[in-house]
Amino acid sequence: MAVFKERHQDQLFEAAKVYGQERALFMDGVRDVSARVTALGQQADGLDDHWTVDFARQGTRVVHTLRAKHPRAHEVFSVEITLTGNGPLTPDLAQAVRRSLGFGLPEEVVLPRGAVESLTVIGPEWLSGEHLDVEVRWQPADKVPLAETAVEVAFFDGEHVTACYPGTLAHVGRGSVGRSVRVDLAGGSLELMIPSASGASASLRFTFSLEKLEPAAGLRLLRIYERIAAGGAFEVRASAGVIGGGELPPRPEAARQEAARLRGYIEDLEAVQRHCEQYFPIPDELTPTDRIALRMARLLVQGHCVASPFLRQARFTLNGQDSPTLRSLLSGEPHAVRGSTAAFALTLAGRHLELGPAHFYHPHVTVDEEDGRRALAALEAGRGEGCEVTVRPVGGECFRHLLHDAAPGSGWTPVPLELPGFTEPR
Repeated sequence: MAVFKERHQDQLFEAAKVYGQERALFMDGVRDVSARVTALGQQADGLDDHWTVDFARQGTRVVHTLRAKHPRAHEVFSVEITLTGNGPLTPDLAQAVRRSLGFGLPEEVVLPRGAVESLTVIGPEWLSGEHLDVEVRWQPADKVPLAETAVEVAFFDGEHVTACYPGTLAHVGRGSVGRSVRVDLAGGSLELMIPSASGASASLRFTFSLEKLEPAAGLRLLRIYERIAAGGAFEVRASAGVIGGGELPPRPEAARQEAARLRGYIEDLEAVQRHCEQYFPIPDELTPTDRIALRMARLLVQGHCVASPFLRQARFTLNGQDSPTLRSLLSGEPHAVRGSTAAFALTLAGRHLELGPAHFYHPHVTVDEEDGRRALAALEAGRGEGCEVTVRPVGGECFRHLLHDAAPGSGWTPVPLELPGFTEPR
């Protein structure tokens, strides 16, 4: 059966060669398909000196892409495209159209079939016509090299520069409504849209991601966001002068508070990483317990005393020595207690972070009643060594921590954690 098939194909190929149709029958497989498409493309290129059409088959659809053959094609022979919409666009799509066509920002926009009633092209005769039931997508033109790319984004309070951040000028464009400027930053992008109409306010879109960034880089992005959220004047400047700028309205208070909370978390993380000399990207998630421990750690490395909600009791082992103070404590009288740990540590993102030796203290603790009675009896019998007792700060308070080498000006008075949504430990 296979021999008959091969002979049949050979006979068909020989017959096709007689009539010069061996390529038309794709006897050489995919190579013939490529050759046919290339030849068809050359035919399309020959239709016009300024414009051509690239094409592709996707299932039952043929996709046409209009392409200029040289940079001045739109000046020599312009092509006018008119879209008739079919009902209002979705808000996201309408904004994308405004950014791309209105201001010339470099982003792809796709209008689905349901959104387009018709597309009319006015240009060369071979290209002109009306098209129905089409999906329309436009993409940014090839990037034009910019004369200068090093810029800075400056924020103002009156004439005073309050902050300045370096960036890279990635795009300068123009559309039917105004012009646009895009600046790339490490982990973010700033898009400025400046209307041509006199007196119209400029708008700014700042997008960023903290993913895979270390705290120092993340803090820079958050501070830029907070400057934008606070509102006020700003400029994008190059060495040759101002590229664009405007006056921003303040954003809602809730957005600014959320940014401030996130900044506080990353500032805590940055301080602890620097102290421990362990650097890693910002964790995606943090439990409430981790968040409290991280704030405590930052305050400790800054030399403060903090109350720990994780240490509400401590257990001591008696060494056998007796004293009136010890007997008073074991009898239920409140007394000050101070101890130490070899290392205060926390675990974040799988990292064990040790801050160093630490003290813990409370001015008023009491011994558990049962432990006190047992320890007093052991002392009376001369067997106090090795006896264990549990002590707790009075009033449900917590023990206070202080790093071994810290010298706080406030002594053992704890500073507040100041974490929104968390109750201050006492």
